[in-house]
Amino acid sequence: MNREFTIVVSSNIHASYADIICKTIEIAADQRGTGIAKRQPEYILHKMIEGKAVIAFTKDELNNDIFAGFCYIETWSNKQYVAHSGLIVVPEFRQSGLAKKIKQKVFELSREMYPKAKVFGITTSHAVMKINTELGYSPVPFSELTNDDAFWKGCTSCPNYDVLSRTNRKMCLCTGMLYDPLKPVKSSKKVVLAFSGGLDTSYCAKYLSQVKQYDVHSVLVNTGGFTQAEIAEIENNALALGVSKHITIDVTESFYNQCLRYLIFGNILRNSTYPLSVSAERVFQAIAIAKYAKEIKADYVAHGSTGAGNDQVRFDSAFSILLPNIPVLTPIRDNTLSREVEIEFLSFHGFKKNWTKAHYSINKGLWGTTVGGKETLTSSQYLPDEAFPTPVTKTESETISISFVKGEIVAINGVHFDNSVQAIQELSSIVQPFGIGRDIHVGDTIIGIKGRVGFEAGAPMIIIKAHHALEKHVLTKQQLMLKEQLSNTYGMMLHEGNFLEPAMRSIELFMESTQKNVTGTVTVHCAPYRFHIIGIESEHDLMSSVFGTYGELNSTWSGEDVKGFAKITSNQLMIYYSVNGSTHDIKN
Repeated sequence: MNREFTIVVSSNIHASYADIICKTIEIAADQRGTGIAKRQPEYILHKMIEGKAVIAFTKDELNNDIFAGFCYIETWSNKQYVAHSGLIVVPEFRQSGLAKKIKQKVFELSREMYPKAKVFGITTSHAVMKINTELGYSPVPFSELTNDDAFWKGCTSCPNYDVLSRTNRKMCLCTGMLYDPLKPVKSSKKVVLAFSGGLDTSYCAKYLSQVKQYDVHSVLVNTGGFTQAEIAEIENNALALGVSKHITIDVTESFYNQCLRYLIFGNILRNSTYPLSVSAERVFQAIAIAKYAKEIKADYVAHGSTGAGNDQVRFDSAFSILLPNIPVLTPIRDNTLSREVEIEFLSFHGFKKNWTKAHYSINKGLWGTTVGGKETLTSSQYLPDEAFPTPVTKTESETISISFVKGEIVAINGVHFDNSVQAIQELSSIVQPFGIGRDIHVGDTIIGIKGRVGFEAGAPMIIIKAHHALEKHVLTKQQLMLKEQLSNTYGMMLHEGNFLEPAMRSIELFMESTQKNVTGTVTVHCAPYRFHIIGIESEHDLMSSVFGTYGELNSTWSGEDVKGFAKITSNQLMIYYSVNGSTHDIKN
């Protein structure tokens, strides 16, 4: 049976396991005959309450927790030295790789709690020596270990203590091993980290490079939301966090050409509210990360998603498709970290930054910016003005014009652009200072829970509404109806990380075919926090006075034509009510 194990940092909720841990240590000591010191339950309980131990569990057939293993941390010589003691695995779970996982977890915990301390151990176990070597330990004489008498006193319960005593603590049957943080041995394992420069990915960069000692290659995938100054600052921060190399990959053009243009064609707003600002970006970031990971032959890819949102699924799904044989590392999700803990960790490890804005999680892109904070975790609170990245500085209203050719934006206020990306960026610079496009989206997450996210997307909201207004004038009723149905499907699949599904390409072909006559100019009134469509001009406008004026005059049919048309279209219902009774299905 292939068991799955969960290894967590212990706390007072694990107090009931103190006795079984001590008994398991005693059994292990008797079986080995050497190399492990026995402890009392009170001592183990104290370690667990302090959070200086890790404990492993598995599940039984009824999904109940079963104790599987344990290890704890001890400090010596005024915390200059750290040792891992009492490493045990319940006999039935040995030979499963659990000991190595426990050792790795407790090593990471000690590096987080005592980053400047030397980590050492004495052991007779060949398996433990191998694990230690992989973590960067080296065999050393006992003279390089702590001289703290309290540590060596713990060896008195070992059957071989007399050897240690007779040699004045110069040697024993155990081998001394030491990890010196001032002489770290970098792992040869390459990790490509999706890096945005925010709090979560900053934690990941520091954790993976310093605690895990990986060769970290951070990658900023720009989808159009960063200035050159911001890109340079992000690179400097990444290098300061200890990554081996940092690169920026710009996918703005491909992001627009392969995705955003179809969101415009489809007038897509999730739940009639949200322009899919982040949903649309993530798969393109994942694709770029996967391509780079292949190029440098990375051993792992990593991202900073939490375990409670959609992005973890979007990244993991894309990596599963594109990198099926490369493991995905997710430190924030795996360690269930709060933002406060991340800030404390980074500060403790020498990376200090003003994280005031870190109270809000901000993701910037060409198609808008999302904002998450304590307010969006509730159902009743709205985000304050200061949570949004763009201050509201415009107070006087403006009228702007947006020109489309075959559904794509080509000009703003009569000024033509080389490509639609430039037009979107220009429109953002005009309308965002109005505070237009701010809202909170409430939706169903991929993982099945309801969620709220704030967003600031002035340009996307105006473009979609302007494009839709133009379409209502130039497309037929059936085109609009079919587009609406397929647009909802396209938006849902994109939101749930299914961009690589071939059906998406089929929908895109239909969308593009509807844009042949979507050419014209839309006029928009903009004011602080609001906008509205004034009207459109297009040579393809089907609302032409040549054919009639709604509610006024017509020039293409007569009253008799209408009477005949009404009679034919109502014929089947006349038959239905004649057969079933004139009031059938009609409520009184």
